[in-house]
Amino acid sequence: MDHGAVPPAWRLRPTGGQRDQQQDQQRDRHRDRHRPPPPREDGETGGKKCLGPRRRPLALAESRGVPLVLLYLLGLRALVQVSHRQLLRQPPSAGRPGFSASRARGYLDNITAIGPRTVGSPANEILTVNYLLDQIRAIERESTDAHKISVDVQRPTGSFSIDFLGGFTSYYANITNVVVKLEPRNGAEHAVLSNCHFDSVPNTPGASDDAVSCAVMLEILNTLSKSSESLQHAIIFLFNGAEENILQASHGFITQHEWAKSIRAFINLEAAGVGGKELVFQTGPENPWLVQAYVVAAKHPFASVVAQEIFQSGIIPADTDFRIYRDFGNVPGIDLAFIENGYIYHTEYDTSDRILTDSIQRAGDNILAVLKYLATSDKLAKSFEYRHGNVVFFDVLGLFVLAYPARVGTIMNYITAVVAFIYLSKKVLQPKTRAMHNLKKFFTAFGLTLLSWVCTLVTVLIVAVFISIIGRSLSWYTHFYVSVFLYGTAAAAKLILVHTLAKKFFYKSMNEQYLGDIFFDASLMIWSIALAVVTHVGLCSAFICTLWVAFPLLTKLLIHKESSQKGATMKFVMMYMLGMFVPYLYMMYLSWTVFEMFTPIMGRSGSEILPDVVLAGIILVITIILSSYFINFIYLVKSTKTTLLSLTTVFVVTLILVCSGIFFPYSSDGANPKPKRIFLQHTSRRFHDLDGNVVKSDSGIWINVFDYNGISHITPHVPEINDTIRTPCEEQAPFCGLPWILPVHFMFRKNWYLPAPEIFPSSPVHFKVLSKELMPWNSVRLSFEVSGPSHMSLYVRPHEGSALSTWSLGDGTPVASLGGDYFVFYSHGLQATPWRFWIELTAPEKPSDGIVSLAIAAHYFFGEDQKSPQLSALLERLPDWTFSSGWSCTYDLFLY
Repeated sequence: MDHGAVPPAWRLRPTGGQRDQQQDQQRDRHRDRHRPPPPREDGETGGKKCLGPRRRPLALAESRGVPLVLLYLLGLRALVQVSHRQLLRQPPSAGRPGFSASRARGYLDNITAIGPRTVGSPANEILTVNYLLDQIRAIERESTDAHKISVDVQRPTGSFSIDFLGGFTSYYANITNVVVKLEPRNGAEHAVLSNCHFDSVPNTPGASDDAVSCAVMLEILNTLSKSSESLQHAIIFLFNGAEENILQASHGFITQHEWAKSIRAFINLEAAGVGGKELVFQTGPENPWLVQAYVVAAKHPFASVVAQEIFQSGIIPADTDFRIYRDFGNVPGIDLAFIENGYIYHTEYDTSDRILTDSIQRAGDNILAVLKYLATSDKLAKSFEYRHGNVVFFDVLGLFVLAYPARVGTIMNYITAVVAFIYLSKKVLQPKTRAMHNLKKFFTAFGLTLLSWVCTLVTVLIVAVFISIIGRSLSWYTHFYVSVFLYGTAAAAKLILVHTLAKKFFYKSMNEQYLGDIFFDASLMIWSIALAVVTHVGLCSAFICTLWVAFPLLTKLLIHKESSQKGATMKFVMMYMLGMFVPYLYMMYLSWTVFEMFTPIMGRSGSEILPDVVLAGIILVITIILSSYFINFIYLVKSTKTTLLSLTTVFVVTLILVCSGIFFPYSSDGANPKPKRIFLQHTSRRFHDLDGNVVKSDSGIWINVFDYNGISHITPHVPEINDTIRTPCEEQAPFCGLPWILPVHFMFRKNWYLPAPEIFPSSPVHFKVLSKELMPWNSVRLSFEVSGPSHMSLYVRPHEGSALSTWSLGDGTPVASLGGDYFVFYSHGLQATPWRFWIELTAPEKPSDGIVSLAIAAHYFFGEDQKSPQLSALLERLPDWTFSSGWSCTYDLFLY
């Protein structure tokens, strides 16, 4: 017999006399008095309610429990930070075959040295195009006999409507595409497209957006062309020259170029930041084989279906050529973008020296591998057979990508939720005699958890709104840690306070371990419900909920016995944290990406959005998620006073410092600038009546700032820019009678108009009516001709009783912008003919004040007409922590 298995309380002893029996009885009575009895089912202890001595609880000292949780979270954050930095470090490319980052950097430096490349400018249409053609010809001369290279310069003209920015119509004329086809010597029927754009927004060098992508594509073309290995399919390299004009060049290519018909998939290279890792943030639509291609081929993967669903929700005010190829070409693809350091995206600081060579090498390795894989894949030719189905995909610390069909994910999600519901029901409903009592306790904990979240939400939003009202918005823009100290500590303190009060006043007679268990179960229930709901909605991001259900449930099942063993407190905590490692690590990793993307966006989100409320909301959500399975620790620790005091102290001190204005939002630091964005347009406006007479005219510098702070930080430096010159809205004119370059009026309702002398461009706009025709069904067709600079905006507002029924633009169906007016964005390249178009309106028989108001704005983004002396002088006076983009424009309103 194994005596080690016999409980020590019942050790065998020799039978003997009465004295031994009496000793045994005394020992048993003594032992019974000191043995902890089993706990009551409801966990109540103390007072008259307790039927027996209290069970020894699994209690933590605050001095040990809270620091452990904090160190755990900080350790995870450090691991994520290290992973981001290490994965950017690529081995030097010199001396090894394959993609050469040093050569790509040479291309990048030469393209950006040309300067800003605005559509229609000689820099974009001539200098950059000639440079690209020179490099392509040099590559062609050195290519092997296994390949054939064809080059075409396309100058398309076309029009389309898009629902981006509330909806508008685009028209382009004679813009430029440089197209290269690399194919086997005997040709290829099918092709994969790689797309970049070489144009830039005005007044910026556009290194990251998107010259670096074009440099990468040149080097990929160079690498592949020198290979002796023949491709199975063609690769088409599109260097498009008009993406910043809202995706015009890609539309011209995919709808008009003869090579477009052979394309079965594409890779689009974009930027929302400057350097870093390129994120796969869109794939498809459907076609899961494309994600599998990236998973297999990419050497340094960085991909997230979460980013895809966030971007496609429309909450980020941006779009890419991906939309054009998807919607107008019916072609599936992969969308990649650099996302690091979005603070200087679309600014003068977007220079080539800020893009690390490691970033170029990393992007080149990935894109080269994926393109080569697709160009040698049998699936490309039969892509229609693999088109159905979505895919769940996400990378793990940039080491590898997990991807599986969405339908498989749905099954996994529902199974996980069902298992969790079964576990919870068995735990709550047994024993049956206590089922109702257990349900009451469980749903009380469930409700308290939700209540704590609501209280935290209200508190944090009150703080964020208060900060915005007192004019201290964006205090964290340059100092991100300020947002964590301000909103993160407020959220954590409020959560802890609510549960501490509940423990002290509502659960004062309850066993701590029982409370810890029931609040763990409440969090598990919330995540299980979220998993079921998100899966039912059809979001692939539901895999996050699966992580937050599966791993905590498995952890709980594995360490269930540890919590009741003597001296097992620290062992329980360590095993608990180890079991939670995967969901917490991934959440930290995902949070890093979210902050990397959204924090800079708050500096260009317009004057109507409160950035502090948005960022505080993001921090709040992340805090709630991270606290989900640590709420139970509040009931296990003996006290939370020190923790609450520490969090409150940090919050109060940070709040005082923010209110004092010590944290200035913007920075002109040469190494890491975070500028305030401000646009200035020297504008001359003329308003005409039905007879063509000018009834009103003015001139001034129209000022728009890109963030909620407005001009409050500008006024001390330029006193004449103040709130006394707020721009009035011309109610009778479309878009308030202002020369918007894009229909973003709903994002910038606060702007300013500083009086200035009238401008006289050397190439003024010419606008005339060609004809007025009466059409059937009481309609009128007006035909127009316009000539002017490379960028113009057309605004149309039918008068009361009239309606715009059709026009010669887009597909013929007018698309109204937000507010009901119609917006047309026009641009042209070199040597464009005058723009002719017509509109058709239904009209009343005898209109007294005309049937339509039509306005045309001309924008001068380059050349001698770009900046007037007054505008240049004002730009010079702006502080160095601003990025100011200035140009001249004219605005003419006509009635018909």
